[in-house]
Amino acid sequence: MTNYKTLALAALFGVLIAQSPAFAQADDEDDDDAQAAPKTETQAKTQAVTRASKNVPELILGSKDDEFTVNQKDFELVAGQGYRWKITSAAGLEYKFATDLFRNVWMNQIVINDLEVHMNGAPAWLEFDAPGTINVQFTAVRPGKYTWSVPDLADKGMKGTITIK
Repeated sequence: MTNYKTLALAALFGVLIAQSPAFAQADDEDDDDAQAAPKTETQAKTQAVTRASKNVPELILGSKDDEFTVNQKDFELVAGQGYRWKITSAAGLEYKFATDLFRNVWMNQIVINDLEVHMNGAPAWLEFDAPGTINVQFTAVRPGKYTWSVPDLADKGMKGTITIK
């Protein structure tokens, strides 16, 4: 009988502890009276997250005139948003595209010539042996500043940043 009383008392005590935050919130009525804080400049610029995937501006590695050029170095994304990113090799060099971004997003798929690659983890890098485009589909999940580069050619300007806000 003593065990039953101890168990009943412990259960009652657990219920009371679990309910106390709810009672405290019900008594807190000053939240509605507080004025909304003004948005900072960063918050005003942040885009709303949508259910539809958005396109990241295409990254073009190299060109016919300059094998070491890139069309854009820095990208800005929003956490929680799905994205499609075309990464294109436009020159004849072999490019090894590496980024720490892939380990900090939810990878959906990689598409090459309408062939889809689905995976449970991030790719180590993307390699272009010939001119072509690789489409990467992902959801940005972890805010931060990440880097991308073509490691052997980073000193020639083939590097940049990806910021997730």
